[in-house]
Amino acid sequence: MNVENQCFVFFSIFLCISVCSGEDYDLDDKTGLGRSFDGIGGLSGGGATSRLLVNYDEPYRSQILDYLFKPKFGASLQILKVEIGGDAQTTDGTEPSHMHYEDDENYYRGYEWWLMREAKKRNPNITLIGLPWAFPGWVGNGENWPYDFPDITASYVVSWIRGAKQYHDLDIDYVGIWNERHFNSKYIKLLRYTLDKSGLERVKIIASDNLWEPITSVMIADRELQDAVDVLGVHYPGTKTVPNALKTGKKLWSSEDYSTFNNNVGGGCWARILNQNYVNGKMTATISWNLLASYYEDLPFGRDGLMTATAPWSGNYVVESPIWITAHTTQFTESGWTYLQTVGHFTHGGSYVALTDERGNLTIITETMTHDHSVCIRPPLLPYNVTVQNVTFHLKGTFASISELQVWHSKFDFKTNKTILFQNLKPIKVIEGSFSIELDVDEVYTFTTVTNGQRGSYPDPPPTAPFPKTYKDDFDVPGNPYFSEAPNFADQTGVFEYFTNLTDPGPHVFTLRQVVTQRPVTWVADADQTISVIGDYKWHDLMVSCDVYMEAVHTGGVFIAVRVDKGGGVIRSTKGIFFWVYADGTYKVTNDLSGMTVLGEGMSGTRARVWYTLTLTVKGNYASADLNGYTLWKNAVLWEPRHGWAAIGTSSFELAQFDNFAIEALA
Repeated sequence: MNVENQCFVFFSIFLCISVCSGEDYDLDDKTGLGRSFDGIGGLSGGGATSRLLVNYDEPYRSQILDYLFKPKFGASLQILKVEIGGDAQTTDGTEPSHMHYEDDENYYRGYEWWLMREAKKRNPNITLIGLPWAFPGWVGNGENWPYDFPDITASYVVSWIRGAKQYHDLDIDYVGIWNERHFNSKYIKLLRYTLDKSGLERVKIIASDNLWEPITSVMIADRELQDAVDVLGVHYPGTKTVPNALKTGKKLWSSEDYSTFNNNVGGGCWARILNQNYVNGKMTATISWNLLASYYEDLPFGRDGLMTATAPWSGNYVVESPIWITAHTTQFTESGWTYLQTVGHFTHGGSYVALTDERGNLTIITETMTHDHSVCIRPPLLPYNVTVQNVTFHLKGTFASISELQVWHSKFDFKTNKTILFQNLKPIKVIEGSFSIELDVDEVYTFTTVTNGQRGSYPDPPPTAPFPKTYKDDFDVPGNPYFSEAPNFADQTGVFEYFTNLTDPGPHVFTLRQVVTQRPVTWVADADQTISVIGDYKWHDLMVSCDVYMEAVHTGGVFIAVRVDKGGGVIRSTKGIFFWVYADGTYKVTNDLSGMTVLGEGMSGTRARVWYTLTLTVKGNYASADLNGYTLWKNAVLWEPRHGWAAIGTSSFELAQFDNFAIEALA
């Protein structure tokens, strides 16, 4: 045998020994158990991430909800966290507050109430959490900070919790703390006091919904704060915790995580952190931002949800890989199960966790995701290696008598794109308390005594389609509309709601009204103007018309726009072609939302409290702006941006109405 063949045989024997001999891992409850499992969840909001879901027709809307919430069907989510709307841009749009003004209360605005009801209808045991990302301006009393008057802020949040129960029979289990700058211990204590005084002792507080520090260090030295906080919640922890967090003895949650494009790498990210948030960080709940990517895909963080539903006009939706990765845990556990202490990392990469209901059931989840196939959007992931390996689990303690385990398997295939998700395999025999399995890279397994898991399915939804080229909405929704916002409009600054104008006996009784009159308290740079976008981001040649009504005498201003190129947290820098009219009798055409790049201006004769019809037509690099059918301006426009959404809006935070909106896309 030549040297080359000898080397090959030696290498083969070495490889077989290193892979085939395997490693041993004990799963034992004799020495005690780990922490109590609190669940896996999704986050609707922060902001407006479920906006398009409500516009789906049946049966598709209910099918989407089933994939998210129905037990033993899809993701079987155990937690739903929603935004307490604050009238402000909070990432991908604004969500309406239940109190636009201090003397205003309405617990039917927006869609989060409806979403929580639908989740509860499918899973009565689901945990509900509310968190304000922003506040109406009156809460900050003119300042962009909600804690100068903490009693007002606490009362505002508690009113939302009470409204959930009074108007929707929803019991909110936890409330989070708005914390984009630093946490405020005085407010947290006052919120606890206000909850208790309102008979809401059962509602627990999560803080600080940002970083581990400084809150954990402060809590250790502040007994009153420690008594007020039930859960230490952190955003994007990278599966790590800090010693002080463990010292508090509090529940530790990754209260916002994932935020990653939901392709198979996103699925791999989710698989890795669901296990390792506990293995590395002792976090007993993980909540995905976001629940469902149901907002225009060209807004920031497009498709960063557990599944995708961005085309309600077609009925199309996509059940992405994170749904089935979630099911590996949620379909075989419940909130209140307990982690074993014997969890950890495999010798050759990957991790395993095990949970029990302490009544004889056992669920083991393994993941062997490689570095490049499990990178999350944040934080950076340090290099590591995973290789094929044989592992043997030894079931001890109360699990020693288990003779068989159900097996569910997912395999990400990045070479041939033949990925397998949540496949039910033949049960594995447990012989004398042990079983062995070869683990390939980029795999997820569930081994469980639970026998009723299911890969739920519906017939394929219709194929996706672009936004209709011809679109009209007269906003004629009499009575109390089921949702307060018009279909497919995505508010980016301000809030546009259905409105019944009882003072107008003419054709404009039912309109869409912009209702935010004061800059909200927010961590995102809202524009100085209000704006709501709609349509197909790829549109470049189109005609938009709308009837408009300014309510602010002398200072009022409204616009319609095309080729709007930005939304979300960068809304202030939005460009497009904007046609404005003002209550002082002037008009303007600009190339940006801020109105700094003026393409044309002049007299329009417009004034407040009169209805006008605006029409803006753009084709190539020419545009025309018409008022009541008469051309005010016609000229060449800049080539940039070349495409974007249509939009309506106002020149400031002011009351204004819109009616008979129409789009005709030419290209």
